[in-house]
Amino acid sequence: MSNVLFNNALNRVPQKTPPIWFMRQAGRYHSHYQNLKEDYSFEELCKNPELAAQTALGPINDFDFDVSILFSDILFPLELFDLQLSYNPGPTFENYLNPEQVKKKIDDVQVEEHLQFQSEALKITKSMLPRDKSLVGFIGGPWTIISYGLNLNKESEVNVSLAEPFIEQLLYDHLIPVLRKNIKMQLDSGAEIVYVFDTNSKQLDKQYFKGKYLKKVEKALFQPFPNKIAYFSKNKSFYDLNKMGKNSLELAGTVFSLEEGFCSYLRGTSRGFVQGNFSPVSLLKPRQEFLSDFNLFINKMSSLSVSDRAGWICSLNHGVLPKTPEANVKYFVQAIREKLSAGS
Repeated sequence: MSNVLFNNALNRVPQKTPPIWFMRQAGRYHSHYQNLKEDYSFEELCKNPELAAQTALGPINDFDFDVSILFSDILFPLELFDLQLSYNPGPTFENYLNPEQVKKKIDDVQVEEHLQFQSEALKITKSMLPRDKSLVGFIGGPWTIISYGLNLNKESEVNVSLAEPFIEQLLYDHLIPVLRKNIKMQLDSGAEIVYVFDTNSKQLDKQYFKGKYLKKVEKALFQPFPNKIAYFSKNKSFYDLNKMGKNSLELAGTVFSLEEGFCSYLRGTSRGFVQGNFSPVSLLKPRQEFLSDFNLFINKMSSLSVSDRAGWICSLNHGVLPKTPEANVKYFVQAIREKLSAGS
């Protein structure tokens, strides 16, 4: 059970029509999600596997996306470090990471017990998903997660080299092993690949990101799962590393987060899919403005040959925004398929 278009993109098989799915496709813009939220909290929707599956399936049923994604949140691993996490509607913490947590030992059994709800949610989602759809999982990127745990998530830059030593100890010696187990659990529970959403890696300077952080992440999270991990980063230097066939990371693919340069990046990547890159802001716009932006996007993508579009997953360069009109989402999915399937 999987989506043919998605599998073709994973294997860079040329095809007229790309698979389509959006980050945060099950979210606040969607009436199905809003109806569930009238009766349940966000935590209940995430941690009750049956409800998580219902939430994940909503956009599949209403918009016919090609891929369903685990409904959960990136921050739940922080609860293993005794952080008190709640949502209203965004995440809030009663306490933050500190040097004492370096002493805390977290083994695989604890990770499995704490995040078992994700495994069950994936299994139930897969059992209910139409056979022609794919299912993926996700985790937060290590730096993104720890930036929330340290209350640094709103900072524009963080110089880790000058920070207190306990931060790197928690990041590399404690959090990353938790995430490695989390990835394995999701793959074992039916996720075809697992995305690593590392938005706040943009806080790291280029030298630290490329010289230390990404090397550690590659060794601990990418290499153990060759061609099963997709990476999303807002750090521009990642895309310099990954373009022109220089991808040595053995990734299933990348999500292109930048506003410009998508077509050249797609053409210059020789392995793994490239996902993107319509703007969530454009999707949010009033109808005529949205259509104007959409036409520019579809004309740009149509100008590429079918072979140049090999490996493309049609998506946004970030998540769907909460006030996005459902009609725009529905139009986007249908029009991409109609216009590209009719092209040469």
